[in-house]
Amino acid sequence: MSQSLDLNAVETYLSAHLPGFSGPVEAQKFDVGQSNPTYLLKTPTRSYVLRRKPPGVLLKSAHAVDREFRVQKALVDSDVPVAGMHLLCEDEDVIGSMFYIMDYVRGRNFTDPTMQGVDNPTRKAVIDDMGRVLAALHEVDIDAAGLADYGPPGNYIERQVGRWTKQYRATETTKQPAMDALIEALGETMPKDDGQRTLVHGDYRIDNMIFESDGAKCLAVLDWELSTIGHPYADLASVIMQWQLPPGHEGRGLAGIDRAALGLPTDEAFIAQYCKRRGLAQIDNFGYFLGFSFFRMAAIIQGVLKRALDGNASNPTRAMKVGQFVPVFAERGLKALQAPPVT
Repeated sequence: MSQSLDLNAVETYLSAHLPGFSGPVEAQKFDVGQSNPTYLLKTPTRSYVLRRKPPGVLLKSAHAVDREFRVQKALVDSDVPVAGMHLLCEDEDVIGSMFYIMDYVRGRNFTDPTMQGVDNPTRKAVIDDMGRVLAALHEVDIDAAGLADYGPPGNYIERQVGRWTKQYRATETTKQPAMDALIEALGETMPKDDGQRTLVHGDYRIDNMIFESDGAKCLAVLDWELSTIGHPYADLASVIMQWQLPPGHEGRGLAGIDRAALGLPTDEAFIAQYCKRRGLAQIDNFGYFLGFSFFRMAAIIQGVLKRALDGNASNPTRAMKVGQFVPVFAERGLKALQAPPVT
């Protein structure tokens, strides 16, 4: 299904609803991301970003661009950097799906944590700021931010395991024994709810962040589709999950990399700094959260694969490649469940 954008419709709508907007407008689709198609909009005076739901039949509650808009708008002027939000269009008749307009944040985006071409002090500083923002995210006062109702009460992990199991089953294309085993193990070893309830991003990784062009400060955290009120350790585990993947274009991880030679911290050092920032003595059951992160990502990329097969993936070629990693993530998830506590 077409991922094209009706520029005439966009220009007409923004001329009527976005103060200060003046066409003509040009659009360039970003080639990263597999969920919500995202476009750079250029006008003679400034640039914006348009993010929309993909076309086609979608899973219930998926691609919630309205939730992305709400949470980022709530975080403007907080310690969590986000792009400025302009407007949300819920009228699907305008371009065929719901969309929102936000600021274009100029900076650099690192597709993987090795940050090729960056010197060691900058690498270290980037990762440190990544940790700072993560801790700040989990310290957001959700009541003051107007986000107390942004997620349902109760055991976040239990809800998430149930939700992503359903999502996975709904998009399953072939039987994956490792995924079946991981789903069973997550249910059998699920820790009791410890009462922690914070804002969570849901897909916190370096490639979902924009940093200064010539520095290490994070300017914006992107891709809030999976954000909700949940358990903060799931976000922390999301970072460590990526680092444990193979390096390179597909895995974009740090497995087997000499981190010290690149100025990068160990998993343990990053977690310890996070704990220090949040005043935590230790993190119990981290292996479970890590296993859960691998499971959720496996379910997500299974959905990506299904959309590619159905013809409505944002980047079909990459979607087919990424979809082959479902059993890899599942196997790593099973291994992660055996990890000892982190102090």
